[in-house]
Amino acid sequence: MAPAALERLVVRAAESVDGARVRRPKRSVEIAHGAGRATVSLEVAAGHDVAVPELARAVQARVAEAVASTSGLEIESVDITVAEIA
Repeated sequence: MAPAALERLVVRAAESVDGARVRRPKRSVEIAHGAGRATVSLEVAAGHDVAVPELARAVQARVAEAVASTSGLEIESVDITVAEIA
């Protein structure tokens, strides 16, 4: 899978969680993969009325599921940084 397509997949999966928005996708999404495994890091902005720990867990789960099911990669970790409350 092309890196740009994988990045778009991560952004779509993260933003499918209510209250989450990926900050500057071109700069804040990092995907490292090799030997059939992947790690993902991204920065998100959370809505004002959102419980941040639950939001982060939901984004982790959605991103891991989307990447694994689409690319076939085993997900080692999905690291979320909540960089803004918007």
